[in-house]
Amino acid sequence: MWWFQQGLSFLPSATVIWTAAACIFSYITAITLHHVDPALPYISDTGTLAPEKCLFGAMLNVTAVLCAATIYVRYKQVHALNPEENRIIRLNKAGLVLGFLSCLGLCVVANFQKTTLFAAHVSGAILAFGLGSLYMFVQTILSYQMQPRVHGKQVFWVRLLLVVWCAVSACSMLTCSALLYSGSFGSDVVQKLHWNPEDKGYALHLITTAAEWSMSLSFFGFFLTYIRDFQKISLRVEVSLQGLTLYDTAPSSVNNERTHLLSRDL
Repeated sequence: MWWFQQGLSFLPSATVIWTAAACIFSYITAITLHHVDPALPYISDTGTLAPEKCLFGAMLNVTAVLCAATIYVRYKQVHALNPEENRIIRLNKAGLVLGFLSCLGLCVVANFQKTTLFAAHVSGAILAFGLGSLYMFVQTILSYQMQPRVHGKQVFWVRLLLVVWCAVSACSMLTCSALLYSGSFGSDVVQKLHWNPEDKGYALHLITTAAEWSMSLSFFGFFLTYIRDFQKISLRVEVSLQGLTLYDTAPSSVNNERTHLLSRDL
């Protein structure tokens, strides 16, 4: 059996591969059509103009679904492993909410381009990156709380390193973005897709975009750490019938039906 056939390990793998493909395909399309510069454009800039924005939006919507599924499976896994530890239960629920809101932000970023609705686009980015970073932080705390009985120390340290990487990238991006959009470099910076080395704020622009790509890579790395965890988990669907027919609402004794969801492994 291949590693991606074990449990639900294909889920975080598919999330990372599909998201990377969305960024790469939209980047290649935007570069080919000369819609953006090859040197480190914003990720969302590669999905601003047609036709790449159609590809970018559609693929990121699928990414949001895959991310939500991965986050939910992780939530159920932690819940099953620690059914009576109140601190872990609270953190686990917080992580679920943060993760789902981050997925919502990803949908907003994908469907509202910065050149059309800048406020909506930025709000979506704050949800996706900001709350996504908090989700990573919560999961790292959970990894610490669950070691060594459930998690190994290596997993915790890897996730902590990725969280620190994400935090450094986020601070760099926020600081440089605040300086870049302060108005000192012109009013057209928000809508600008093409940059020349002679332009004012070019260095800040490169640092900001590099930090954004770096932060995205830290997210990819974090989700990849789920692969080993997901190899030992499967989900089942339990159907509980409340009547003998679809229109019978009277209570009756009907056997439950259990079927596998997504995986046949335990």
